[in-house]
Amino acid sequence: MPELGLEQEKPIVQGASMEITVSRQELLHELTAAQSVVERKTTIPILSNFLLEADEGGLTIAATDLDQSMKTSCVAKVKKPGSCTIPARKLYDYIKLLADGDISIKLMDNHWVQIRSGRSNTKMVGMARANFPQLPEFPSTSVTALPAASLKSMISKTIFAISNEESRYTLNGALLILKAESMAMVATDGHRLSLVEKHGENFPGITGEKKTLIPRKALAELQSLLSNTDVPIVEFADDENTLYFRIGHRTLTSRKLTGQFPNYEAVMPRDNNKFVVVKSEELGGSIQRVAQFADERSGAIRMRLEQNELKISSSSTDAGESEDTIETPYSFDPIMVGFNSSYMLDFLKAIGNTGEVRLEFKDAQSAGQMRPEDGTEEFKYRYIIMPMRI
Repeated sequence: MPELGLEQEKPIVQGASMEITVSRQELLHELTAAQSVVERKTTIPILSNFLLEADEGGLTIAATDLDQSMKTSCVAKVKKPGSCTIPARKLYDYIKLLADGDISIKLMDNHWVQIRSGRSNTKMVGMARANFPQLPEFPSTSVTALPAASLKSMISKTIFAISNEESRYTLNGALLILKAESMAMVATDGHRLSLVEKHGENFPGITGEKKTLIPRKALAELQSLLSNTDVPIVEFADDENTLYFRIGHRTLTSRKLTGQFPNYEAVMPRDNNKFVVVKSEELGGSIQRVAQFADERSGAIRMRLEQNELKISSSSTDAGESEDTIETPYSFDPIMVGFNSSYMLDFLKAIGNTGEVRLEFKDAQSAGQMRPEDGTEEFKYRYIIMPMRI
């Protein structure tokens, strides 16, 4: 009999008795936030699962790919506390197809999970809770409150300039620079560099300068989370190996990128004394038209500045040739520079194709600089782009 008693107690310790009722709408909202962290193709089966944990506080949902993790929660009626793991993609797709209303989730024998909603009754094959990796816990000290709107804007102005080359490890993220009264973010792939700064912030816990390299994947998750919330601040912390971001009731963690980010200040142009100011929308339209006839591999276009006009042109043996002329004040020496059209369009998209943009040049061999002309802009935004030989 004592042995039988032990057998009965063991499943309870493992959370084998979990039974909850949760609103389909609220559950789907949180699964949507967490599912993007789940690795689609993984050699470790448990990483394809959500971890569901129920206690008196409600339901907690966790997902990880070992590089980053997401933890979120929602209100639930907990009949029996406990935990289970369920295939993430299958659960997400199934819950999407259910009608609104209450859903009951119950852990069965052998890690099977029963899901009931209205007249629908489904059993899914889960895995042992013990196999799910331990997730990092948010630190209790040295937490910095970042303004959510500023962080979101900075990510959108830099994420596209991050390198896609895995070999250039330190360029696979953006550098966040915090000072007592300012924040900045910079990203580069070696061909272009995007730098955005915002003064007038207040970070009382920061002395000197705090630099943090945030991986592209984590920035994309942050961008998504910030687009679906109205929380005013993001709580940010880090330790030796991990970055932590708390957005309301959701926590994103990311493994730190190691290595030294390049000295970006050394490549900022100093002598770009030739400039032209054009309407962003007009410039974007011209580049898009002309780029249709650029070399497919390089996307290179020519920009020729002469007396009061900017000529944008391209040609390729396959497609033909095209030229657009924009009339605009220009009184410096004529100059012709080649640039990657996609890089220029990325910047124009980031500033919203509105207002005017200033193009600054030194000569045909030196980096060009693009920045919004609007002086009332609360962000100081500069975009450096290397020239191409055409």
